Amino acid sequence: MLIRRGLIAAVVGVSILVPFGSCKNSNGENTNQTGGKRPPTPVQAYIASTQNITNVVNSSGTLLSNEEVEIKPELQARVVKLYFKEGAKVTKGQLLIKLDDADIVAQLKKLRAQKKLTQKNVERLGELLKIDGVSKQEYEVSQTQLTAYDADIEALENQLSKTEIRAPFSGTIGLSDISEGAYVTPANTIATLQQTHPLKVDFAIPEKYAFLLQMGKTLSFTVDGLRDTFSADVYAVDPKIDLNTRNIKVRARCANPEGQLLPGMFANVSLGIQGRKDAVMIPSQALMPVARGKNVAVSRGGKVEMIPVETGIRNTDLVEIVKGLEKGDTVITTALMQLRTGSEVKITKFDK
Repeated sequence: MLIRRGLIAAVVGVSILVPFGSCKNSNGENTNQTGGKRPPTPVQAYIASTQNITNVVNSSGTLLSNEEVEIKPELQARVVKLYFKEGAKVTKGQLLIKLDDADIVAQLKKLRAQKKLTQKNVERLGELLKIDGVSKQEYEVSQTQLTAYDADIEALENQLSKTEIRAPFSGTIGLSDISEGAYVTPANTIATLQQTHPLKVDFAIPEKYAFLLQMGKTLSFTVDGLRDTFSADVYAVDPKIDLNTRNIKVRARCANPEGQLLPGMFANVSLGIQGRKDAVMIPSQALMPVARGKNVAVSRGGKVEMIPVETGIRNTDLVEIVKGLEKGDTVITTALMQLRTGSEVKITKFDK
């Protein structure tokens, strides 16, 4: 009796499971539970199109002064006068600081007087030499002494010029911790001078773009706190790849006539490296990663074909297909996980 009940339960279980299965008809097509043909999967699609594109490399950069120098004295002396105002504009050659020159001026007066006396002595000995009144050696010693005085005077005049510190280029003078009357040495920084128009933009890009970069290439960048987008022109590339980051350093120059930008600002740089015409583009979400690359589901005659593709340049929404697709192909963009080669699909909407 127990065995008969078990057989009955098994038969019932089998009869329950059979209707929920699926099968294929004589043509190999998928059918639903009732034996009918499975309806096509509704999907959205995109018609592959061609565009002119540019490969944009984004990087972080820093703004630097076009020229920057620390103003330091070359002599040990007392500051007599400061001729600049902190934060003010100065021009090239403008007098900034005057150091005490009293000792140098006094030494110059002494040397010039000695030179004058020696000059007269040389002239007198020269006349005596003509009549053999003195030896030639005595005359030459006097001439050598006169030449030495000239050298000493030139050295002191050079030192005297260093008591006047002038701007090496036009720019903006920074803050100063030195006051008039202070005693300074070459170790003291009196102020900094920076040229902020134009400015330099330093940034780095991956080494794979090193040979695609062109001198004079224009880039765009933004800085925090300002809504404007600024431009700069590339004028120098470091000849060495950084061994730690595998990046190459690039330097550009940008105009800053109104002084909106300041040295040291952080810059978000966008640089167009490589352009291409008539590139086949599709939405990025249409790509399906596989073991050996990427596939794209294409609808042809209402059925799915899985096409292996090679990608190229990307932008915000689209990706370039270098190999595998052609302009006009219908690329499926939704329900990708449900599709297999040969699956029937019904396109409900075309993406733009």
